[in-house]
Amino acid sequence: MTSDQSHTPTKRLVSIDALRGFDMLMISGAGSFIYLLHGKTDWPWVDALALQFEHPPWNGFTFYDFIFPLFLFIAGMSIPFSTRKGLEQGLSKSQLYWKAFKRMLILIALGILDKNAPVPFFEWSEIRFVGVLQRIGFAGFIVTILYLNFNVRSRMFWVAGLLLLYYGAMFLIPVPGYGAGDLSIEGNLHGWIDRNFLPGRLLQKTYDENGILTQIPALCLTILGTLASDILRKEELSDYAKLRNLVVSGAICVAIGLLWSLHFPINKHLWSSSFIMLTGGMAFLSFALFYWIIDILKYQKWTFFFIVIGMNSLTIYLAYRFIDFGHTSKLLFEGLYKDTPEEWHPVFESIGALAIVWIFLYILYRRKIFVKI
Repeated sequence: MTSDQSHTPTKRLVSIDALRGFDMLMISGAGSFIYLLHGKTDWPWVDALALQFEHPPWNGFTFYDFIFPLFLFIAGMSIPFSTRKGLEQGLSKSQLYWKAFKRMLILIALGILDKNAPVPFFEWSEIRFVGVLQRIGFAGFIVTILYLNFNVRSRMFWVAGLLLLYYGAMFLIPVPGYGAGDLSIEGNLHGWIDRNFLPGRLLQKTYDENGILTQIPALCLTILGTLASDILRKEELSDYAKLRNLVVSGAICVAIGLLWSLHFPINKHLWSSSFIMLTGGMAFLSFALFYWIIDILKYQKWTFFFIVIGMNSLTIYLAYRFIDFGHTSKLLFEGLYKDTPEEWHPVFESIGALAIVWIFLYILYRRKIFVKI
């Protein structure tokens, strides 16, 4: 079955760009800044907030675990708009497939460069072949195909089917030396597949959290993003009806995730099915909040700060790898804080780096330079 392309919004939603900017702000330094506040004040709530920006060692969940899944969800929200635009321009499905495929290849190449620079060309065993950009590219390509060929209900079944398939594989396929259903760091199926079939360097030595098997549940977040856009594209619904549907969808996903976690623990390293449903639900609810404030209530002036970041998300992601903003911040601003307690210096350096990053992106924004693939 094919997607219904007839119901489309007539204007760009500011909330999508703002939420993308918020997410990239967390990725590009704000999360590190908040974490650096731990132990610096006598306020327990600050320490509690700071600890939300550190990943759990294995099972468990913090807000920082939500950042990358949210980006995959937002990437999925963009697919209906980009494919619709392509169809309106007369592109065929085959051309849209090819466009998504080329985008995937470019993101894979940039991802390998990002995770390995300087690339050890003559030591392939030291190259990490998977990562954030690779996962975004793969999910975008597969979900583009699904979106162009399956309607809303069918894509919901795809999400259910893939998450159940992954769930079954993790619990039913025996791992040599450990048996079936072992979810430990050493004995899980995902890690065994990475060690035996994923070439190059593994981030966590015995597995890579962005490895082979976890591609399956991760792309479900991108599918869920297309479902959120489908809600927005229904012109027969009022804004508040769309908001209600987004909130209900989010609440259902969160409830399923929490219930599923009773048997399949919430675990970002494994991208467990419960983790996908929890973060997918949180993404629905986060977007619903932004949509309500920004596009329904029309409180939009404050969003400019985030939009500047969101419009150049790929630029800032790669820039942070190749530009030492922290060093520049220290050179420019250390004279202002050098007499403060030394433990606060990394915090002030981080604030300065964030300011430099935003100014850099603002200059690109004013010059209408937006790097997109």
